[in-house]
Amino acid sequence: MKIVLAGAYGNLGADILRSLQKKGHEVIAADLREREIGCETPPVFRQIDVTKPETLTGLCDGADAVISTVGLTTSSQTVTNYQIDYQGNLNLLREAQRAGVGRFVYISVIKADKAPKVPMLHAKYLFEEELKKSGLTYVIHRPTGYFYDIVKVFRPMIEKGEVTLLGKKPVHANVISTEDFADFITDHITDENKTYDIGGKETYSYEEIARLCFAAAGKEPVIKRAPAFLFDVLAFLSKLKKNGKEAVLRFSKWTLSEEMVGSTKYGEMSFAAYIKESFAGKKEER
Repeated sequence: MKIVLAGAYGNLGADILRSLQKKGHEVIAADLREREIGCETPPVFRQIDVTKPETLTGLCDGADAVISTVGLTTSSQTVTNYQIDYQGNLNLLREAQRAGVGRFVYISVIKADKAPKVPMLHAKYLFEEELKKSGLTYVIHRPTGYFYDIVKVFRPMIEKGEVTLLGKKPVHANVISTEDFADFITDHITDENKTYDIGGKETYSYEEIARLCFAAAGKEPVIKRAPAFLFDVLAFLSKLKKNGKEAVLRFSKWTLSEEMVGSTKYGEMSFAAYIKESFAGKKEER
């Protein structure tokens, strides 16, 4: 198949790109910028900016499917999740429709439909709804989170010797490696009108994850808890300051205080083993 992969040079996108190539697909790698990711065969690169529809013209011509990992995952003072996750993907969808593409695969987030006050989730949900009524055959993947993201959150706290969790009740997640998730996406590209809430095969509470991190770092665990509303205060202050951090803070509060367990459990990689390797310096920071 000829596949347009939007967001091809992000962390997940790069793993999807490699997986697609292994399965013999022809890939058009579309992103704001190209980088070296160790592909055996360099793909065709197309520079795009999803907020500018003119950069998408002709991108999907002759393609059998589009896969989009496009989304704003960091704080920004210049663009919002609604401009990227919603409108940007909508621009891409319209170009796919114009070109007569039959399939569209979208990478969302678990429970995207349950958080109207969390821009990182709500913007994705709004696009999901547009995709469902577009007439294209779709697959929507809603991952719980990724190995490297969780370690990235916990590492600074582990280094300081103290982890602070939100709320009093245990919260669980079965995060998945991007390598395993990429293979799942590739294997299910021809599914018809499916939505997958997907995670890895190991489920842990955040306290258990913290203890695994402390053990991997060779430190005694010190775990404290803070009320979740503190993130609301920080998000409100960020909104007043217009520093672009409000959406990230609201997303962080959501993910650390909600059950994030996907009903579809997939993958061969162990999160516990990944944690050990990360703190032993055997995994590259992403």
